[in-house]
Amino acid sequence: MKFKRPRELSSNIEDRRGAGPQRGRGMSAAGLGGAGGLAAIVALAVAFCGGGGADLASLSPGGETTLSTSADAGQTLEEPLGEDADPNRAEAELASVVLDNSQLFWAEVFAENGLEYQDATLVLFDSATPTACGQGDAGMGPFYCSADTNAYIDLTFWRELETRFGASGDFAQAYVISHEVAHHVQYLLGISDEVRQLGAQNPADRNGLSVRQELQADCFAGVWANSVWTTGDAGDEAGIEITEDDIREALNAAAAVGDDKIQLQTQGRINQDSWTHGSAEQRQEWFTRGFETGDPSACDTFS
Repeated sequence: MKFKRPRELSSNIEDRRGAGPQRGRGMSAAGLGGAGGLAAIVALAVAFCGGGGADLASLSPGGETTLSTSADAGQTLEEPLGEDADPNRAEAELASVVLDNSQLFWAEVFAENGLEYQDATLVLFDSATPTACGQGDAGMGPFYCSADTNAYIDLTFWRELETRFGASGDFAQAYVISHEVAHHVQYLLGISDEVRQLGAQNPADRNGLSVRQELQADCFAGVWANSVWTTGDAGDEAGIEITEDDIREALNAAAAVGDDKIQLQTQGRINQDSWTHGSAEQRQEWFTRGFETGDPSACDTFS
């Protein structure tokens, strides 16, 4: 993966690293729903029939969190790490470029369908940080919280992804970031709210609904990867150029965080009834579908 090193991190990145663990009261939720535009971008043949959405799965690119609410939040953060003191500067820069590139792409898709895209913020943190969904922790892996429209990541997750799950490479990281941006897309389209309501109405369906929502986010990540493949240009700060090796890195990462692989590693057995994100094969399949078609309407995991 080639990209031009940015002069500074994206204006949509909030760097809380170096501030130490933060706690706080819940932030106010920012509702940016837009279910009316759903059919224009994602052609769901059945209105979320059997469909999904749900909680963050441990150590995998996750959906919205339903963390326990912290008592007291919103402290003023200390100064973030400077470049000279930042051991993860390269990873932060990569995340910055992928964030901007993917959000520019989705803004164009929304505009083509008469909708307005509103940017998400990517929060970089160490160990723990307050969110509008409760206290976030590095052990959860990357996650998105619709209540504040932020995605969260402790950049040490990349070492976990490589050493524990065997998924390395810069485009593996790009896949994870684009997956979290995809959850923001789902929120803006009203998909997340629909999924949550269905899960509340039918608790027995929550896991299946979650799998469908996560696989759709994988597919959306593949759609973005297609845009980089076909129009990528590393000449500007948001530009990216990728190769077949990069796509293989993304597919390897998608498989590495499949529920079946995580269960085998952590429990020594597979229990499909408890899946919340989908199998390695399913995650690769839906990323590939998005990548090969470049069409968000191909990402109907709910029919």
